[in-house]
Amino acid sequence: MNREELEGLTKPELVELVLRLQHPEKTSRTSSKPPSTDRKAKREGSRPGGAKHGHKGHFRNLAEKPDIVEDHRPTHCHHCGLPFAEDEAGAVIGEYDEIDLPEVKPIVKRHRRLKCRCATCGKKTAAPLPQAAHGTPFGMRIHALALYLKSNQLFSYERLQGAFADLFGLTLSQGALMNMFQRAAPVFAAGRDNALTALRRADVVACDETGVRIEGCNAYQWVFCSAEAVVHTTDFTRAGQVVRDIMNGHQPEVWISDRYTAQQGHGRLHQTCLAHLDRKARFVAENGSDLTGMRLQFWLDRAFDLARDIAELAASTVKSRKRKLERDLDAILASVTDCPLGSELLGQIRRARDQLLTFCDFAGKVDATNNVSERALRPSVIQRKVTNGYRAKWAADAEAAMRSTVDTARLSGCNPFQTILGTVSA
Repeated sequence: MNREELEGLTKPELVELVLRLQHPEKTSRTSSKPPSTDRKAKREGSRPGGAKHGHKGHFRNLAEKPDIVEDHRPTHCHHCGLPFAEDEAGAVIGEYDEIDLPEVKPIVKRHRRLKCRCATCGKKTAAPLPQAAHGTPFGMRIHALALYLKSNQLFSYERLQGAFADLFGLTLSQGALMNMFQRAAPVFAAGRDNALTALRRADVVACDETGVRIEGCNAYQWVFCSAEAVVHTTDFTRAGQVVRDIMNGHQPEVWISDRYTAQQGHGRLHQTCLAHLDRKARFVAENGSDLTGMRLQFWLDRAFDLARDIAELAASTVKSRKRKLERDLDAILASVTDCPLGSELLGQIRRARDQLLTFCDFAGKVDATNNVSERALRPSVIQRKVTNGYRAKWAADAEAAMRSTVDTARLSGCNPFQTILGTVSA
């Protein structure tokens, strides 16, 4: 804005403009904003990329069971010039792998229905319709690959259609792809129910939610994580009733979440995600007018150190370090600050005072952060940016059921594609 435009503003408009300019900018380090929204720093004077001088290189390990072994022998002696025999014995002095993919193309099996004339009575009899004549012409492996690329690699219908055409020369309409997902929905619903049963007997549950578009409306995708199960669900509300419906009366020993009101009161004890508070503390430390943010940042760093080492520490050591953290936190909360940012953060921490160090009483069983839920929701966040949501509620529910089945199986070390293939082939 130039001077004339500024002079034309009213006093309230000028006050609002000044307040906006004074408001500090949030980054991925000080808030939940993604790193892609940060302004890129200039690299002038920064450390150059690449490995450091003297860095030991790393190489790909050789395959344990190669499909083909080819021996390379010298043809003649470099000393006397005489040729070697083709079956001359030799010692292996080096091994190197060459890896490639075979040509992948669809296998088309044509089923022909025949009609035969009886040599005795002269009447014609037609063969019954083969199973291939009913339903879809596409096999289970095509179904599994489409589901895998859609849910795990986050392809849109258009990109998925192009991938099948470019890679396999297979023409698939978007309607055919949608029908694949509809046929698979009931199968994955059973896997989701199994995960839900395991969740409802868990002692520790972590939960989070994120926005999603369904049928052109704002909705929410929820995730519930335990040691044995991961359950995804979609709903048009962000209220606590979603949690109550999922848990069906079960109250875990510890509930892990952020400070969102609808996440409160679902467990006997609560662990607030310290990562959320750490981002806010960094924001206050960088933009506040006193040391409140820095003091809280140092305190949270010590809490993270304890959480990282807690499984290897003696119980007495954990209790001692917890008491020290509690005393130091009380001293920080008792301090007086005239910084609005620091005052707001202190108020949030006071309200969560009894939920910050719950992990100390459950060594190795309760995390200090809710990162497990955020990792489980990350594919949904990326898909929202790629596809802008779901056209129908059944599609959102079907994908939530598939994610529940795949993510739960992943806890046992199962391959996602093999899980999908095994489920649709059962």
